Amino acid sequence: MTETRYGSGPAKGLRYSQISDPDFNVNTIDHENDTLVYALGGLGEIGKNMYCYEHNDEIIIVDCGVKFPEDDLLGVDYVIPDYSYLVKKHDQVKALIITHGHEDHIGGIPFFLQSVHIKEIYAPRFAKALIEKKLEEHRQSRSCKVIEINSDSRIKTKYFSVGFFDTVHSIPDSLGVLINTPNGRIVETGDFKFDLTPVGTNSDYQKMAFMGQTGVTLLMSDSTNSSVPGFSISERKVAIAINEQMRKTPGRLLVSTFASNVLRLNQILEAAVACGRKVAVFGRSMENVCEIGRAMGVIRIPDSSFITGNELNTLPPNKICIVCTGSQGEPMAALSRIANGTHKFIKILPGDTVLFSSNPIPGNGVSVGGVINQLTRVGANVVTNSPLTSFHTTGHAPQEEQKLMLNLIKPKFFMPNHGEYKMLVQHSATAQETGIPKENCLICSNGDIVVLRNETCFIANERVQTDAIYVDGNDASGLSTSVIKDRKILAENGLVAVIVTIDSRYNKILCRPSIVSRGFVFIRDSQTLLKEAELLVYDALKKKMAQRTTFGELKNCIRSSLEPFLFQKTNRNPIVIPVILNQKAAIAEIMAKTAAHRKAALQKDKENG
Repeated sequence: MTETRYGSGPAKGLRYSQISDPDFNVNTIDHENDTLVYALGGLGEIGKNMYCYEHNDEIIIVDCGVKFPEDDLLGVDYVIPDYSYLVKKHDQVKALIITHGHEDHIGGIPFFLQSVHIKEIYAPRFAKALIEKKLEEHRQSRSCKVIEINSDSRIKTKYFSVGFFDTVHSIPDSLGVLINTPNGRIVETGDFKFDLTPVGTNSDYQKMAFMGQTGVTLLMSDSTNSSVPGFSISERKVAIAINEQMRKTPGRLLVSTFASNVLRLNQILEAAVACGRKVAVFGRSMENVCEIGRAMGVIRIPDSSFITGNELNTLPPNKICIVCTGSQGEPMAALSRIANGTHKFIKILPGDTVLFSSNPIPGNGVSVGGVINQLTRVGANVVTNSPLTSFHTTGHAPQEEQKLMLNLIKPKFFMPNHGEYKMLVQHSATAQETGIPKENCLICSNGDIVVLRNETCFIANERVQTDAIYVDGNDASGLSTSVIKDRKILAENGLVAVIVTIDSRYNKILCRPSIVSRGFVFIRDSQTLLKEAELLVYDALKKKMAQRTTFGELKNCIRSSLEPFLFQKTNRNPIVIPVILNQKAAIAEIMAKTAAHRKAALQKDKENG
């Protein structure tokens, strides 16, 4: 066995094994016989998880999520993967399999179905209910059938055989996936943790160990908490802490947590009922999950324990528990509106306690801090999670639990997924501690292709087209992406409008162009620059209009002459908008000629009968 260096993107320069076989060419994919693994989202980022497995003329997909935009993406609702590669091969997509019901794993389904028609989606019970609700909201209920799966389910195609195993996560019915291919076995863990005293279904340790004993070629495993040492605390310990806080709080208690964590929501509701409190639920996503959880028997709270917003003022404060969205500081969530005093039913009263049963997701710390400050300012007592309070536990495995998964599965090759680049690197280092050779740890980017060939793996030089598509409203066409790029250019470089007056009858410029700038330069201090720019455009247009031309060509002439000049002078690239004004008499003449041509054409059509 020899070693070579190859790869692209963040994986460049890593070592990978190459078998001494004349037919084994790392630079060429055998599309007929190799099995390909690639991600359209979920590598180098938290969110928009979408992992694809391709062999010959079949593709199966695991998860189809969204990513929520960062603060600098103003006006963007979601970020989704670029589906164009799958659109080209739409007839080869045989199955979309969902591991669990979180938005970063199911949120992209309505947008995906706009691009690729599939007959069936396979999802565990709770995820199935969430997907059906989502498709109903997008008026896509008839576009696709959602089939319920569990750990005993099997999905078979011509080349793939797919099985499942139970895992523990912060949502019920979470599954890992076993994919048997012609070139080896792949295990994709989905999001997981190990909890020895879980609230719901326990992890299937026996099945994981059996897979490890029978041989796994490639393990793809959740990397979110790869930098967190030790073990996570049990969800039952969180339940005890919440119950204690509920009991000792003298006034109203407002609890904010992740809406999707239905098991946590049930614990909060059960603690409230045990302490003699009535419960009011606020926030659209929280209300939806509560409704689905009650319908499926996950939440077992009687109707008499729930109250509406109008009934809040009819009960003593120590008999009320309010559960709401907004644990991540989202501006439009219920808790943010409560903090700002704009909520329809709730105003913070002296003696109110607000409990955050969550930790800020990386990047949300500033937003969460702002909400906490505002709640404190209006008189609330704010309680957050800490190692001493245990009001929250993660749904993702820290290092020791990641090691347990690696030791159970015993893969030949390891590909960390679901995490930012530093998380993937750390998870790779953890895998090496468990005995996986460094050259067998594949750190990939979205679009990198991992090739399985005869139970060995390597990263190919070819890549799949990937990009982030920005969704504004329900538009998944990619048009919003170009709009967002324009917004960024406007924010960073500004706008320059060039106004030119011409007489198209004589192909003549009537006066020197006028340039108007917004957000590009301070006009009072840049008069010389703008005058030079006007003269430059004037000279370029005179040369262009020395011969017959069109309005489109004139606009291109303005851009091609002005943009390099502005960059040379300022090192900035503003958006250049040409505005061409035609003389009134010329417009009238054009309209008259157009009307005459139209009349002649109609007359000719009439004569031809």
